Amino acid sequence: MHSMKFKQVAAGAVLLLAMAGAVAQDHLVIKRAFDLPPSADLVYKIDARKKGISLGGDALVNWRVGDGTYAANDVARASFLGKILENRTEGTIDAFGLAPSRFHEKRFRKDATTATFDRAAKTITFNDGKLSYPILGGEQDRGSAQWQLAALARAAPEKFVVGSEWKFFVAGRRDAEVWTFKVLGREVLNTGMGSMPAVHLVKLPPSDASAQHIDLWLAPGHEWYPVKLRFSEEDGEFVQQTIDKIIKK
Repeated sequence: MHSMKFKQVAAGAVLLLAMAGAVAQDHLVIKRAFDLPPSADLVYKIDARKKGISLGGDALVNWRVGDGTYAANDVARASFLGKILENRTEGTIDAFGLAPSRFHEKRFRKDATTATFDRAAKTITFNDGKLSYPILGGEQDRGSAQWQLAALARAAPEKFVVGSEWKFFVAGRRDAEVWTFKVLGREVLNTGMGSMPAVHLVKLPPSDASAQHIDLWLAPGHEWYPVKLRFSEEDGEFVQQTIDKIIKK
């Protein structure tokens, strides 16, 4: 009897250790050098496909950093449909870089979602209340990830070579997971500001095939700002933002 109980306890301990190992592996904690881009308003032209219709439009991103805090507000509008995306990330700056406190997103014809980073409780929660994650350091949200990536590139541009990968633990609309961005190469973009060299990164496909695909272009000659973004869905819908104007603040 004692032997059986010991085996059960031992098996339980092994399972807990395995689960802890999986959590530790999935929830990355990586501290890197960073250099945040200066405050600016970024104006984009929009190309989108929604409900089978091709649309044009514009987007405005207000990026602000200073006094130990940051905020990025992104509003995209398409012809005939009006506002198709609005998100805001805000928080402080710590030893890891951006430290979000709140991420809010409203997509076209979708309910608004909010992720809250409770720094006192060291917990990430969501407005549906179903899941929570610990804050261990370096966590990002869907809005801050591109700016954290730009900050890393500004601090170590020589490391952003073809094939290099950059990982973050990212809070989304209702859960969180590891995002891996891979550098595909350098391209010259056709923008409202003329030809613009940029580094093209792609978010590697997640295990969930229905998840959103993200392409991102950062411009070394313009503070490594995100000058083009493309959000693609499995059903063929997409929103693409290409820089038209940068106004430094």
